[in-house]
Amino acid sequence: MKRLLLLVQAMIMALCVGAIEGDGFRLANAQDVVMYQVNPRVFAPHNSLRAVAARADSIKALGVNVVWVMPIYPIGEVKSKNSPYSIRDYKAVAPEFGTIDDFKHLVKVCHERGMAVILDWVANHTAWDSPWITEHPEWYVQKNGEIVCVNFDNQVWEDVADLNYDNHYMRLAMIDAMKYWVTEVGLDGFRCDVADGVPTDFWHDAIAELRAAARPRDILMLAEGKVKANFTTGGFDMDYGWNYKDALVSVFVKGASAQKLIDTDREEYASLPEGKVKLRFTTNHDQSTHATPVKEFINARGAMAAYVSAIFIHGGALIYGSQEVGYPNPINFFHYVPVNWMANPQTYREYQKLIGLYNQYPALRKGNMTPFATADVLAFEKSDADGNRFLVVANVRNKAGRFTLPAAWAHVACTNVYTDKITKTGEALRLKPFEYVILKSLTPAPSPRG
Repeated sequence: MKRLLLLVQAMIMALCVGAIEGDGFRLANAQDVVMYQVNPRVFAPHNSLRAVAARADSIKALGVNVVWVMPIYPIGEVKSKNSPYSIRDYKAVAPEFGTIDDFKHLVKVCHERGMAVILDWVANHTAWDSPWITEHPEWYVQKNGEIVCVNFDNQVWEDVADLNYDNHYMRLAMIDAMKYWVTEVGLDGFRCDVADGVPTDFWHDAIAELRAAARPRDILMLAEGKVKANFTTGGFDMDYGWNYKDALVSVFVKGASAQKLIDTDREEYASLPEGKVKLRFTTNHDQSTHATPVKEFINARGAMAAYVSAIFIHGGALIYGSQEVGYPNPINFFHYVPVNWMANPQTYREYQKLIGLYNQYPALRKGNMTPFATADVLAFEKSDADGNRFLVVANVRNKAGRFTLPAAWAHVACTNVYTDKITKTGEALRLKPFEYVILKSLTPAPSPRG
C-alpha cells in the first residue's frame, strides 16, 4: 500500500511543475508550483547545505516541486549585519554553509527526487567589501564622488552598496555571474530579491540569456517585490502576492471582511499579463522575523485556515522551512536558529495533506473561481473544463460561525476531500473557530453545450 501511495505521489508530481529527468527541468505551468523556502540557518550552524540535503525526502514528501535556497554566497564583513543579502562574491559559497560541491550535491539530491532548485539572487546591491567596489567603482551609484548605500522604499540599508544600472559593463558582469550557476551548477532558476529595484530592461536581457543558456531545460524566475503592471514582461514567471498576504492579516487579525481577500486577489491579477502567476504564502523569511504563522494568525488553527485561504484561491504555493513543524518563535535569518524538525508531527501531516490536495486536483489549484464570501467566512467554488467542482470554505474568525450554502451546494452529495468521506450537505455549514472545509461535488457541472 505504501509503495502504491508513493507511486501515485510521483505521478502527480510529474503532472505538475515538471520533472528533473532526461534533458532536465520542464516547467508545465507556474500555477502548479509548490515551493519550499530553505533558510540554511535553521538547518545547522555549519555545513548546512549538507543538512538540507539530508532532509530532502521530508521536503519532497510535503508535495514540493521547487526548492528555493536563500543566499549562500560569502557575506560582507565591512559595515556588516551578517545578512546573507550582503554579498561579497556572486560566484562562491560561504564557508558557513559549506562548499560549491555541497551545493552541487544538494541540487543533485533534489533533482533525483523530481524537485527543481532555484537560488536567491541579489542584483540590486553588493557588500562593501565586494571586489567590484575597488576594481570598478563606476559600477556603483555615487554622490559627490562617494559610493552610496541603498535607500529603497524609504528604507536605508547601510550594510550594502547601491549598484549603478546605467553602467553597461556591470550589467554584463551580473548576467555572467547568474549564468555560472545555471551552466556550471545546474540551477533551475532564481528568486530575485528587490526585483523592482532593478530596471525592467535588465531583467528582460538577463532572463532571455539565462533561458538560452539553460536549453533544453526550462528555468523558473520569481520576482520579489510589489511590482508595476508591466514588470513581468521582463520575463518573470511569478511574482510575490504581497498585497494578498497583507489582506490575510487584515481579515484574520484585524477583523476586515473576508470579501477583502476576494477583492485583493482580483486586483493583483488584474495587473498581471496572461500566464503570469502570483506566489501565495502566509509567511517567508522576512515575515517570520516578526511573527511566525501560529502567532501572527492568532493560533495554530488560524495559521492553517489562513494557509487554505492563501493557496487554493489563485496562484502558486509557498511553504517556509520551519512552518511545517509549527515553529512558534520569530526567526532572525541573520543568525542560526535551531528548529526541532520532529515537533508537531500533526502540523506536518496537515500541510502535507493540503499540499497533496493542491497537487492532486488541477481544479483546486488553477480552476475558475466563483466567490461566495461573507463577512466572516471565505468561500469560493473552483471548477474546471472537465466538470470537476470544489467548494472551499474557511472560517476566518476565532469563534464558531455559520455559512449558508449557495443553491448548487445545498442538499447534495459531496466528498470531503480532506477526510475522504462522502457527506450530504444541508442548508448551511456550521464551522468551529478557524475551521475549513473542502468539498468535491459528486455531481458534475452541466455541460455548457446543454
